[in-house]
Amino acid sequence: MAQPVVQTIHRDPALFYWILLPITIVMILTGILRHYAMILLQSPPKKQPLPKLREARALMRGINLRNNNAVLSPSSFRARKAVTIQAFKEGAFLADPDAKGKPKGNPMTDPAMMEGMMGMMKGNVAMMVPQTLIMGWINAFFSGFVIMKLPFPLTPQFKSMLQSGVGTRDLDVRWVSSLSWYFLTLFGLQPVYNFILGSNNSASQMSQQMAQMPGAGPMGPEQDPDKLFNAEAENLEVVEHHWVLEGVEDRLLARWGM
Repeated sequence: MAQPVVQTIHRDPALFYWILLPITIVMILTGILRHYAMILLQSPPKKQPLPKLREARALMRGINLRNNNAVLSPSSFRARKAVTIQAFKEGAFLADPDAKGKPKGNPMTDPAMMEGMMGMMKGNVAMMVPQTLIMGWINAFFSGFVIMKLPFPLTPQFKSMLQSGVGTRDLDVRWVSSLSWYFLTLFGLQPVYNFILGSNNSASQMSQQMAQMPGAGPMGPEQDPDKLFNAEAENLEVVEHHWVLEGVEDRLLARWGM
């Protein structure tokens, strides 16, 4: 059986020092600068009133009771379930009980909503401007270079992703162009950022966008708390309880052969 022909390209070793290494260093420094820019652009968090905090924490307690009920005994779960469902249906934890059943106002008039949208705009500016400049820099100076070969095989579906800017139809899919290396570092440097800046950093684009979403959480500003409480009460009513310690004595005796 004939072995497949190994495709070899004679590359200048200086490509590693003049293209691959500079792009990698620039991308790492850009992520670090983005992290500190986001820290400077972030406005100090405003203190929420106690009723709003109580409302959000009560909903989280209901969700945790439904998801982690296996650690409770049947009698304890039934008691907690009955009290929680009754409180949720009566609206005992609502921050504004008088607004129950009334239509919500325009979310654009909510200061918290406007502040969240402004934070998203700042994050998009801090993300798009550096990436646009780097993209132009790479297209102007490094376009069309093949800089490295991956040490593992890939399917042809990866060709368009790994060989952007290189107009070769028969080139092995494992060869990576300079423009594709930019995209790979753009989405693959999160472990490096975690090592340098810590896990709670703003260098990652995905985590940055998720953190800036104004409705990211169990109770966003555009959601009706009363509907959320009623929906969670219905979820608790139909949940099936299974105690992890049910028959634990018999299982221990069977395991140790006593």
